[in-house]
Amino acid sequence: MIRAVIFDVGETIVRDDRYWASWADWLSIPRHTLSALVGAVVAQGRDNADALRLVRPDIDVAAEYQAREAAGRGEHLDDSDLYDDVRPALAELRRLGVRVVIAGNQTARAGELLRALNLPADVVATSGEWGVAKPQPEFFQRAVEAGQAAPGETLYVGDHPANDTIAAAAAGLRTAHLRRGPWGHLWATDPNVAATADWRIDSLTELPTLITP
Repeated sequence: MIRAVIFDVGETIVRDDRYWASWADWLSIPRHTLSALVGAVVAQGRDNADALRLVRPDIDVAAEYQAREAAGRGEHLDDSDLYDDVRPALAELRRLGVRVVIAGNQTARAGELLRALNLPADVVATSGEWGVAKPQPEFFQRAVEAGQAAPGETLYVGDHPANDTIAAAAAGLRTAHLRRGPWGHLWATDPNVAATADWRIDSLTELPTLITP
């Protein structure tokens, strides 16, 4: 029985369109160029921030992030960034008595912005706040603690095999691979996804029916 569901953030809860578009605008390059570079580095199994380093090899990403914030051009999230199925799916899970946690590889600022959206979740946290990131086992330990259920009673939902389904399964969690966004579509038929995902879904609204007896 699943007693807690933990959701990844990027391309699971929120679209990444605004995030990468704002970086492209800040670096004064076409949005399509950066988007294509993100896709290229992801397909190579690299950190998506490497796309910024391809545009500007000497970039200090952390320092540049702070410069954007200081200039009033930093991270921003509102309801328009949410996927349409997020609020109804999370609300239904809570109605069923399932503990809902949102936890992904995001900045501390993203955590603040997500909590300001008043999503139907019991806990919202990010790697920037925890000081540990996926795919490290310690991240999933923190996530399980937030879910207040045993690993085998905890489901992690995400789109990225290496960071989500494979890493969560290795930590003893149940997993669901979400087929959306560039990562979800690129690896939808990957054998490693089939081997480590208990469920493969196209929408978060499938979850309440799948995980309840």
